Amino acid sequence: MFTNNRRQEERTGKYGTPRLQYLQELVSQFQSATDEETKERIVANLANFAYDPYNYAFLRQQLNVLELFIDCITEPNEKLVEFGVGGLCNSCADPANGAIVAQCGGIPLVIQCLSSPVRNTVCDWFHLLASKLPLKHGNLPWDLNRRIHI
Repeated sequence: MFTNNRRQEERTGKYGTPRLQYLQELVSQFQSATDEETKERIVANLANFAYDPYNYAFLRQQLNVLELFIDCITEPNEKLVEFGVGGLCNSCADPANGAIVAQCGGIPLVIQCLSSPVRNTVCDWFHLLASKLPLKHGNLPWDLNRRIHI
C-alpha cells in the first residue's frame, strides 16, 4: 500500500522510527554486513521499500539506494542480482529514478541480467526495459536495438 505523510505518522506512532532513519539504518547495515545472507535480506527489504513512491526521494537523493541496486546486479550472488533488479524495477516507476539508473550506466548492466538463471530476474528485466527505463538508440547492444525497434 502506498504511503503519505499522514499515514506514515499513524503507522510510526509517537515513539517509532521515522522512515528515512529506518532506511538509512538498512543501508548502513548492508554496508557493514559481511555475510551474503544478511546482504540478501537487506537488499530484498530495500527493494520492497522501493515500490512505494513515498520513499523515492529518500532512496534517490539521500541514500543512493539506486546505485546500491546497480552494484548488486554486478555481484556473482544470484540472489543479490535478483533483488537488485527487483529494486530497480520497483523504483523506476518514477522517471527521475529511471534517469538516474541510465546516468549511472545501469542500462548495460541490467541488459546483462537477461542471461540469469533466476526467473524473477529475467521477468523484472523485461519489465524494466519494456516500460520503465529511458531507452534510446545507443543504450542497447546492436542486436537488441534491431529486435526492440527503438
